[in-house]
Amino acid sequence: MANPLWKGSQVIAALAAHLVEGSETLSRDWIANGVSIDTRDLKAGDIFVALPGENVDGHDYVEAAFEAGATAALVRPDFASDKLSAKAVVLPVLDVLGALEALGRAARARSQAHIIGVTGSVGKTSVKETLAVALAKSGTVHASERSFNNHIGVPLSLARLSAEADFAVFELGMNHAGELTDLADMVRPHCAIITTIGTAHIENFADMTALARAKAEIFSGLVERGTAILPRDNAHYEALKQAAGKAHVIAFSAEGDPQAQAMTAQVKLHDTCSCVTAHILGQDVIYKIGTPGAHHVANSLAVLAAVQNAGADLALAALSLADHEGLSGRGRRYRLGEDEAAITLIDESYNANPTSMAAALKALGLAPRLGRGRRIAVLGDMAELGKDAPALHAALAQTIEQADIDLVLTCGELMVHLHNHLPPGRMGPHVGTTEEMMESLNRDLRANDVVMVKGSHSSGMGKLVDALLETSAAEIKKARVG
Repeated sequence: MANPLWKGSQVIAALAAHLVEGSETLSRDWIANGVSIDTRDLKAGDIFVALPGENVDGHDYVEAAFEAGATAALVRPDFASDKLSAKAVVLPVLDVLGALEALGRAARARSQAHIIGVTGSVGKTSVKETLAVALAKSGTVHASERSFNNHIGVPLSLARLSAEADFAVFELGMNHAGELTDLADMVRPHCAIITTIGTAHIENFADMTALARAKAEIFSGLVERGTAILPRDNAHYEALKQAAGKAHVIAFSAEGDPQAQAMTAQVKLHDTCSCVTAHILGQDVIYKIGTPGAHHVANSLAVLAAVQNAGADLALAALSLADHEGLSGRGRRYRLGEDEAAITLIDESYNANPTSMAAALKALGLAPRLGRGRRIAVLGDMAELGKDAPALHAALAQTIEQADIDLVLTCGELMVHLHNHLPPGRMGPHVGTTEEMMESLNRDLRANDVVMVKGSHSSGMGKLVDALLETSAAEIKKARVG
């Protein structure tokens, strides 16, 4: 039988500085197998953390949490309920978020796992998920769920870290300077990966140098003699290397830079996969990546370098890359319709910035044209780009031309700048809402089209993907021949 994630005595010891006076009488004779902040995904045996929020207060759901089987709840000192059983373990703490952080730090302190932190402008979640699968070939792996990479997601992910895990992978995100310092201090990784530096969140920084400096904050949490895995092909590589200080630096290069310790020797990009021959820390490997695009080749090098650095099995890790499919919102592919001439939908709707947008457009350009099928890009606004947003949107026209995209449909106040820079032959309709875009797609899609949908989360492109997936086969067929 597996050991519990937490014993009551361990939790109370971890929260000693946060518990209110009189907590010495709290029950310690209980166990927990999980930690949750949301009753919708809470499992019996979880600790429920009643985080306060601007729109939703977790304290309104404490009773529901215990009804769902919660074993304990972290609450503010003034919380009271006459509906709870006398046996309910209620832990009053001075600061609920601070208590969650303390529980996360306690999990990190007891862990013997090799811990990897991942940040960067794009590719964080994909690298984290790919690493989790690759390392699982060599031991038990804990990884942060979805994109739990902020001041709540990181301590929550840490608090869920089992003491028995061999490896742990955490995604660290940021929008402003100083944020990564706090997260890295909690995670204290043995290895820190920076996927790349691009123009994401640039409106919050004076320039790209300041953005790169903020990403380099992850090194502040590196353990002594830790490792930094850095993108050799990025313009900010030297600055990142300098910021890494005394860390052991491993550079990766999809362009085959001979100064990189992890680099490609040969790459063949296909419409549904990529085939790679690479040198990883002195070892030659040949592997296939189940997700197309040059950016996934670069990410794979960072993953395999981290696997080798962790002492895990490199060959088995490389084999696992063939089974890696695109994540929801990050390249997952769907077939709309049941016949051989179905439409291919590529879901890149989770988020967008100029770097990730260019990568997605280049990957779309690999799709073959079958019959009368076209390469179609459906693009929503890219957020947080500041004063340069109009120019950065317009500049995508060059990438679209190079990737030979047949038709570009745009949506939003900022994407109109791209629309106005497209040549007539590639210019599709520009609309203001996702509902209007759906009407246009239902009207214009045809057999064998390959449709890539991308935009920042705020653009609502995810809703468009959902609408396309919900469209019946009959409606799609009618749209194709209409």
